[in-house]
Amino acid sequence: MTKLLMIEASTRGEHSISRNLAINFMAQWKLTHPEGEIVERDLATTHLPYMNLPWLQASLTPADRHTPGMKDVLQVSDELVAELLAADHIAISTPVYNYNVPANLKSYIDHIVRKGLTLGMTGEGLVHGKTCTVLMASGGVYTEGSPIRDRDIATTYLRLILKVIGIEDVTFVAAGGTKVVDLGERPRGEFLQTFDAAITSAVRA
Repeated sequence: MTKLLMIEASTRGEHSISRNLAINFMAQWKLTHPEGEIVERDLATTHLPYMNLPWLQASLTPADRHTPGMKDVLQVSDELVAELLAADHIAISTPVYNYNVPANLKSYIDHIVRKGLTLGMTGEGLVHGKTCTVLMASGGVYTEGSPIRDRDIATTYLRLILKVIGIEDVTFVAAGGTKVVDLGERPRGEFLQTFDAAITSAVRA
């Protein structure tokens, strides 16, 4: 059974452009994969502890030497890694804050980049054969030709970190210019419709 893992980072609920893109993506994906399974990971409601010394010590210790305390420290991380490895298609729905991804998505990434699980001991990526779609909403426009394209840290970072763990088949749906919706200059539904074709293409890729 084909499985989609949808990772959602925004805390804005129904008002979030990135979450609305995710809703559209999941609906299109389900039409294309009627027998498929969708697993949603909402980072706004998931407790993601930041890295600390006990976590680092546990993550760098071989699994067969884990103490009960180490297993407890890595419980959330192990669950997130298992979700990632079980998926065929991974979608990341995220806003852009201060030119980069929000803290909860960065924390998620810290939890799933794990030596021996998603990253080899010599730095090679271990996650292969997966497709990834990034649904990104930003107030600014950073696509080709934009005068502020060099500020597009979020796209560069996500493409890099996904490649590091072995995922290179990555498509970005960049919903830039969301401030027109926040300012009431354009209806949210009308704005979202402009990305329908890109989402359909990403689903079918």
